[in-house]
Amino acid sequence: MASPVFFVLSAIMVAMACVSWFWNSTVCYIELCAAGVSAVFVFVTTVHFRAHVLDTLKGAKTVLPGGQNGSMQKFAISLVLVGAAGDIIWINDAFWNTVCEKHECRGDSIRKFIYPKTVGQILEASGTDITIGKRHFTVYGTQTSSGCIMYFTDNTYYKNIEKEYRETRPVVALAYFDNREELARCSSSSEDTHIASEVEETLIQWAQSMDGFLKKMSSGRFIIVTDERHIKNEMERRFPILDSIRAIRAGEHLTATISVGVSLDAKSPKEAERWARTALDMALGRGGDQVAVKKKNDTYEFFGGLSKGVERRDKVRTRVFAATISDDIKESDNVLIMGHRFSDLDCVGSAVGMWNVASKYLKRPAYIVDDLSQTLASSLINMVKAKYPEEKIFISPQEAVTKVMPKTTLVVLDTHSPDFVESPELLKSVTRVIVIDHHRMMVRHIENALVFYHEPFASSTSEMVTELVQYIGDTTLTESEAEALMAGIMLDTKNFVLKTGVRTFEAAAYLRRKNADTVKVKRLFSDSVDAYKAKYRIVSNAQVYGNFAIASANSEFSDIRISAAQAADELLSIKGVEASFVIYPAGGVINISARSLGDVNVQLVMESLGGGGHLTMAGAQLENVTVEQAKEKLISVIEKSKANKKKP
Repeated sequence: MASPVFFVLSAIMVAMACVSWFWNSTVCYIELCAAGVSAVFVFVTTVHFRAHVLDTLKGAKTVLPGGQNGSMQKFAISLVLVGAAGDIIWINDAFWNTVCEKHECRGDSIRKFIYPKTVGQILEASGTDITIGKRHFTVYGTQTSSGCIMYFTDNTYYKNIEKEYRETRPVVALAYFDNREELARCSSSSEDTHIASEVEETLIQWAQSMDGFLKKMSSGRFIIVTDERHIKNEMERRFPILDSIRAIRAGEHLTATISVGVSLDAKSPKEAERWARTALDMALGRGGDQVAVKKKNDTYEFFGGLSKGVERRDKVRTRVFAATISDDIKESDNVLIMGHRFSDLDCVGSAVGMWNVASKYLKRPAYIVDDLSQTLASSLINMVKAKYPEEKIFISPQEAVTKVMPKTTLVVLDTHSPDFVESPELLKSVTRVIVIDHHRMMVRHIENALVFYHEPFASSTSEMVTELVQYIGDTTLTESEAEALMAGIMLDTKNFVLKTGVRTFEAAAYLRRKNADTVKVKRLFSDSVDAYKAKYRIVSNAQVYGNFAIASANSEFSDIRISAAQAADELLSIKGVEASFVIYPAGGVINISARSLGDVNVQLVMESLGGGGHLTMAGAQLENVTVEQAKEKLISVIEKSKANKKKP
């Protein structure tokens, strides 16, 4: 029915007209006419609305049990009659008490209670879940001749039970003391014991704060059992346990770090433990000092990973991998060696080293698969070709597919992602695959490989191959191959500045003993005058945002990939800049080349944009965007990462 307010307003208009008679009779007549029109309008609207209500009630009688208004009113389930326009015509007592919460709602739109769903969606569905305040309902709808009837089934009790079940499901977390051995070497026996016990005590307190428990499995490895409610709370807080462990120091420069693998949404304790192990391997493969949460559908969420990590590589492990790789190559019909798209000096240098081992030492037919029209290492390829003018070392991806035999072994270097390899078709056509890479682990990686030799703490793949060569057999390594490997190491370490460990210099010393000429290697990095000018054109338009430098090139030109990568390196020389990003168009997409000095993990930034890479060197490709739009996305990700870093 019409609200009494309308009648009150009409009465007020009549009263105002009477007052106006003493001032101006014309105004009085006008106001009386307006009051009369409004009164007629309210009367007609009321009549039509009452007729609409009666029609709706008559239509509802054929659907509701009993067909009597009394039965409808006392019906145990919340019931509402809705008009064709979505307005509430009539409600029963249950709807008044539970849904309306004893507030007048007749005349209101039903969308107020079913938002964001619509009346049409509820009528089409066989039950729609709706939350109103703290109550949960399943809504069913039935069409009538002049509207519809909706039943609101209150299942708050069952929904709360479901939520409690879901939040109290057990979660398994595996924690690993990353740099236990490193701290032990740099501390006295008493200090080492104290640090180890402090880390364990901190983890115990963390487990207890989540109403869980911790069990020490072995030296530096722990299992924690808690529930989903507490883990999700830790995810919202971005796992402050990482900071708590990092606060434990050994001396002035070394801090303790842990890696944690967490399972979420697992169906059983057995699956939860298996997922936790997989997540921990992923966290360690990405450099440690982070938490990896594995969810259903093989999705991951990562937290932390901001530190440089601690080198923990074992020469015994390298020797074992060398023996395994040697045996697999000996059993092969032939060997195909492939890196990533747009191969660089590290990719090609390590490939040349493996080619020498397979072809010269192990006597297997071997080829390097490379698209020479898109490589960034033309100078190195030309040098190798000049050394072996009569041998066909480099072949195209198309030719490589034709050389696949039943026992062909494919060696994938400097990448472990099936999306980044030079030829995905070649990867799919070969069953025997060996992966050698130093980039931090990506969620999507090559699976079922014969050998997956992954060392995220190595400076470069060339360094890893140099070590393998020493154990497989180095008698055939010539000066040219040694220089190729040296070039790869120098590229990824920025001339032994970034990510250089003791093993890096040991590998370089070995290559120097093999007569690698550092002057010749330096010449491989030489640019043309045009490339040099292009690099500094990019650098000249850079803008600094805090400790980040961002530059861009608006149009594609020859050797833009090389110029952009070099420009990103050059920007790091600016005072106060800890990370640099160069945005440029190439190959029909927008590319981003990212570099850092190690204090900023550019891998995490690029992963947010669909890319990946390493802590100090990463990249991404964005489709269907302009350079300016890519820049806006990059700045948004940087700001978000800053905000997450500030969270307690």
